Amino acid sequence: METILVTGGAGFIGSNFVRQWIAEEQTRLVNLDCLTYAGDLDSLADLDGHPSHVFVEGDIRDGLMVGRLLEEYRPRAVVHFAAESHVDRSIDGPAAFVETNVVGTFRLLEAARAYWSRLPRPDQARFRFLHVSTDEVYGSLGPTGKFTEETPYAPNSPYSASKAASDHFARAYHRTYGLPVLITNCSNNYGPLQFPEKLIPLMILNALEGKPLPVYGDGRQIRDWLYVEDHCRAIRAVLAGGAPGDVYNIGGDCERANLEVVQVICATVDRLRPGLPHGPCSSLITFVADRPGHDRRYAIDSSKIRRELGWRPREDFESGLQRTVQWYLDNRAWVEKITSGQHRRQRLGLGTS
Repeated sequence: METILVTGGAGFIGSNFVRQWIAEEQTRLVNLDCLTYAGDLDSLADLDGHPSHVFVEGDIRDGLMVGRLLEEYRPRAVVHFAAESHVDRSIDGPAAFVETNVVGTFRLLEAARAYWSRLPRPDQARFRFLHVSTDEVYGSLGPTGKFTEETPYAPNSPYSASKAASDHFARAYHRTYGLPVLITNCSNNYGPLQFPEKLIPLMILNALEGKPLPVYGDGRQIRDWLYVEDHCRAIRAVLAGGAPGDVYNIGGDCERANLEVVQVICATVDRLRPGLPHGPCSSLITFVADRPGHDRRYAIDSSKIRRELGWRPREDFESGLQRTVQWYLDNRAWVEKITSGQHRRQRLGLGTS
């Protein structure tokens, strides 16, 4: 049976990709995840027992284990999502980001290279290693311009530095060894199943519960927002038609200031949950000290993937946000379970730990 291996498939983007793939592709998917705080099998509960989904709990830093998986399941592709991904956490504890994002990616590349080198020539030609990365590797933009695939790297946080390093390793394995690597750099994702340390789910849940809505600095930092299901479709397009060695930027063409995002969330919650005793939710907005080294603006030029692979986002920001807020309203049991541990939506990223 034709197979792909996905790493980090119990996390936010990974679990959305896994469920979309199983629903729309005729391929077995082996899902490797070490189930950190942001990875949860509840995100894949609807796939329990599905014949095309094989879940394996394990760490990408375990090269021997990854090698055994590759030999057992013989995948035609590896799609690599597994990463520590929250900038605030990287400020407080950068070592974990080096371990997972840099060392883990290196171990995975080594295992993939060894497996790929032993494949018959036709299978070598079909094999792909797709490394999923971020626009944050490019640094910060001024008031104009967009990141292109040729923008020099200038990471400004431990998170983005670790992802930049992993991108460079992936590229080097293509140039040095010929491993058929693809790299994608995406803008800020949002949607169902996102752990509520990130801006949009944090604000949705706090607004519902009447808690403060902390906005960093002046709230004028601009991000390009991408609905997660659109991102997953883009990755599938790159996997199907991307040229080995190439980089593809994926953006939603939805630039919004953080304060504007919070205001739209407030209006959406007010509309979908009228009569909240603390309403209007915008009264909960509270400005707090900015994140150290906070990048001012990101914007993605995704013309290459649109032109070469025919991908375009289906959701605009308003429709995607409506779907996202509704999902969190409808899935409070999931929220309560994943926030019942150490994470209580407390402020992170002050660099004091």
